[in-house]
Amino acid sequence: MKEAKRAVKPLIWFSAGINILMLTGAFYMLQVYHRVLGSHSLETLVMLSLMAAAALATMAGLEVVRGRLLATVGTWLNGRLAPVLLTASVEYAASAPGQINARALRDLDQVRNFFTSPSIYPILDAPWAPIFLGAIFLMHPWLGWLALCGGIVLFALALLTEYLTRKPLAEAAIAQARAYMQAEQTIRNAEVVQAMGMLNPLLNSWKAQQDEANRGQSRASNRSSVISALARSFRLALQMAVLGLGAYLVLKNEASPGIMIAASILMGRALAPVEQAIGTWKATIGARAAYKRLVALAGQRPEATPTLPLPRPKGKFEAENIMLARQGGEPILRGISFQLKPGEAMALVGPSAAGKTSLARVLTGTWRPTGGRALLDGMSVVEWAAEDRGRHVGYLPQDIELFAGTVAENIARFASLSPAVFNNVIKAAELAGVHELIKGLPKGYATEIGEGGAALSGGQRQRIGLARALYGDPAFLVLDEPNSNLDHEGEQALATVIGGLKAAGTTLILISHRPSILEKVDKVLVLNRGQQDLFGPRDYVFNELANRARKVTQLPTLEVVKEVKEVKEA
Repeated sequence: MKEAKRAVKPLIWFSAGINILMLTGAFYMLQVYHRVLGSHSLETLVMLSLMAAAALATMAGLEVVRGRLLATVGTWLNGRLAPVLLTASVEYAASAPGQINARALRDLDQVRNFFTSPSIYPILDAPWAPIFLGAIFLMHPWLGWLALCGGIVLFALALLTEYLTRKPLAEAAIAQARAYMQAEQTIRNAEVVQAMGMLNPLLNSWKAQQDEANRGQSRASNRSSVISALARSFRLALQMAVLGLGAYLVLKNEASPGIMIAASILMGRALAPVEQAIGTWKATIGARAAYKRLVALAGQRPEATPTLPLPRPKGKFEAENIMLARQGGEPILRGISFQLKPGEAMALVGPSAAGKTSLARVLTGTWRPTGGRALLDGMSVVEWAAEDRGRHVGYLPQDIELFAGTVAENIARFASLSPAVFNNVIKAAELAGVHELIKGLPKGYATEIGEGGAALSGGQRQRIGLARALYGDPAFLVLDEPNSNLDHEGEQALATVIGGLKAAGTTLILISHRPSILEKVDKVLVLNRGQQDLFGPRDYVFNELANRARKVTQLPTLEVVKEVKEVKEA
């Protein structure tokens, strides 16, 4: 926005020229009354008309240039801020699950449209109203005071509009945002909605939010329209009052008929921005609220600066007392610490809601821990630039999210498909054991998979997601339930992949409950309610878990025997 302020000075000069040339009509009429009608000179009328026409043509040219300048500023803002806002939205959505929406981009569109709409003209023209009022004062003080008092009343009506519409518009904006989010979630989960007959309840819930937004907007529009009608009627009455006062002054020989009419025109021009501002107040308030939200979002994180790429890490990984807590809630993770050497594979196990997926997100740098550090070759993973980190860290999330595009584009993480990139795509697919599967698709690597990989089965999506995680030969890999959708053949291919990765020196963390995969790991970390329960070599941890299981199964048996004895004695 500081850079955009460079356009302020040209806008001020163009607006000044336009508003000064707005005096053309009043002065033309004044000169016709004073000079042409008095002298009956046709030459004077022609010259005055030519001068007025030139002034109006110049004013039209200035308005065109001002409009183009505003459109350029709006386009520049969109090009400059859209990547920043999309990045901030992605980072915010990654760190706050369930907050997925593109409201920031809609807000940016609203601000940009405000710059290119007539709603901004009252703001640009209002500072020049004193010029017109001053010209009226020069014609006659009484006329000037009448116009000034009328301007104060109209300005008070504008403030009243702000006071009466601020709260309902804010409530409507919040309800509209909730309605947008609910609609996005309903469309995103269309299959579940249709299969389970959830559309009508969701539609009723969405309609309630939409109705609340409509009520707020309607309430604000009704109040604004009432005040706008009052302002318009008052301005017309004021113009009539100026004409009446001017006629009185003409009868008293204190003013000429030209002054009477010119003062009426000037007063209408002086008060027009205030009246227009009342009519466009809703758009102005909406743009201001959108701008505040953009400032809040874009200010959460500094804009990424170019960084030098770091060399490929060897794969040594350390977790130092990692802590993660919800905002204002209970801790999710507490005191997680472990070490892995290059080429080691670790299984991350535990009951549901133990914090496994949350820990995976912290280890890959998606979430920033509230305490402790996750270090890859001694450097905190979360501090790496995202693109640099992406070259060395692979991640297969529990919910495989593929994007609309081809198979090759998804595996390449949407990098430009040059021959070198495509070779790496094939290498990753072969390493993931999915090359033959892809060749069997209708167009091979050029097959369009649809939004979210809708054209693929669950197992195909999972294996292509694995190839995407392996793209670029990462030094550190986290796989969250990589075999949840795989058949026996897919599991065998995955086991082969894990063995190959370990041989290549890739450090690997697996989250899985199937023993066929856990046999390939070197170490096991057991989580329980967000805390580290056990960590060590695989055999040691599994033996310890087996001993605990035997103790747990024996306890109920002893209790049952004791109860049986008590029953017999009774």
